[in-house]
Amino acid sequence: MKKHAWMVAFAPVALLSMAACGNGGDGDEAASSEIDEDIEMDVDEDSRDLTIALGTDIVTFDIHDHNNTSTEAVHVNMFDYLVQNDHENEEFIPKLAEDYELVDDYTWSFTLREGVTFHNGDPLTSEDVKYTLERVATDESLQEHSLYNVIEEVEVIDELNFNVITAEPEPILLNRLSRIGSGILPSDYIEENGWDHFLENPVGTGEFQFVEWARDDRVVFEAYEDYWDGQNEEWDTLTFRIIPENSTRVAELLTGGVDIAVNVPPSEWERIEDADGVSLMSESSNRVLMLMLRNTEGYPTSDPLVREAIDLAIDNEAIIESILMDAGTATRTRVTPGNNGANEDLYETNVYDIDRALELMAEAGYEDGFDMTLHSPRGRYLQDTEVAELVAGMLAAINVNVNLEFMEWSNFVDLRQSGSHDDSFMIGFGNSMADADNALDRYYSTESEGEHDYVNAEVDELLDAARQNMDLDERAEQHQRVQEIIAEDRLIFTFIKSP
Repeated sequence: MKKHAWMVAFAPVALLSMAACGNGGDGDEAASSEIDEDIEMDVDEDSRDLTIALGTDIVTFDIHDHNNTSTEAVHVNMFDYLVQNDHENEEFIPKLAEDYELVDDYTWSFTLREGVTFHNGDPLTSEDVKYTLERVATDESLQEHSLYNVIEEVEVIDELNFNVITAEPEPILLNRLSRIGSGILPSDYIEENGWDHFLENPVGTGEFQFVEWARDDRVVFEAYEDYWDGQNEEWDTLTFRIIPENSTRVAELLTGGVDIAVNVPPSEWERIEDADGVSLMSESSNRVLMLMLRNTEGYPTSDPLVREAIDLAIDNEAIIESILMDAGTATRTRVTPGNNGANEDLYETNVYDIDRALELMAEAGYEDGFDMTLHSPRGRYLQDTEVAELVAGMLAAINVNVNLEFMEWSNFVDLRQSGSHDDSFMIGFGNSMADADNALDRYYSTESEGEHDYVNAEVDELLDAARQNMDLDERAEQHQRVQEIIAEDRLIFTFIKSP
């Protein structure tokens, strides 16, 4: 009997491949999304416990204080959104909100489903929506704040009806309400018990409820009997095991320790394909792997000639062919095809030219090169260690001596968020909003401060204009121009997007 795991498959989250125990069942074609909704696979008929091996742990149960799509892909099992973005059919599907409409450029009206309860038994009401959205919209300390501060107020009409009022025209509110930060929180539970209690004992409205989080080891959920859309009939428990080493994840898969392993490296693909009862699945992704450079005064990388030299010294096709076995696409933008505002002219246009790179280094006064630190997570992305090492080797050809500093994911996040990193870091970004605004937000001068310190008045102006432009075609043109500017300034080097 073929079974399926709902909202648990991680292939589109920084993932080029996923392997699953079974008898060779194929996964459904995934949309360009951060979270795949329904990947089917053959598993042990008698088992009602699904175990998934991840490379890194989640970072928090505060849905507003992270921008980590892998964390979100765990969260969606216990938190529901008001609406769900169906990328394949380019439409929104009612979830907690059964009805909604645009009243004017500043106002959306919503009606909640009746009978929805949180895992502690509290009924879902408009007050919970108000608490959730106004928290992230007003608290500047939260990581997701900048993507929700357009919300001015949630006006409660009654227990099931409310309006979301924005401070300016908002063309993509539904995109915002179907991504990280929009899972609805239990206001009474949090107010009665405190936020610290919630973080240790989180409660949502989702199909699975929280059981345990043993940090750096596992996250465990169990099916919620009173789920508004019916109790899950496939799985009693859902366990995410944290196994950083690629080889260990694969070994656990092949010996039956886990049912699904994610971020399977190309070196293991043939081994898995030859094994009985195991299938290998490759899915589309919104994630782009990037090298981000400081534009901060005093760093060699603040010189545009140096950044251009680094760009020309990196052979993207070699990375894709030698490390990823052609499972990727070279790109100069982090907005992926299928997302609103994507500039597809920036795909597969990377240039590799060592001679010109050396000339530029000499022009910049760095003929003898310089030392540079590159921070990179280990085990967070597919082949991240190998990619970082190859990039370091390529930069050595232009006399840039790269000091590689590999870090566990949680330590890497702390370093980047504190702004205490050195010259550069390698990171992969997804786009759960499926819109260029989310991908380009961090290039606002106010958002870049302390991370890469990029300032460009034209970029700020274009992003401001696009953010409230209700003409979607014109808005897309504004975002496409921003991507051209970023590519020309070479602030970041976008290596690869998975296919």
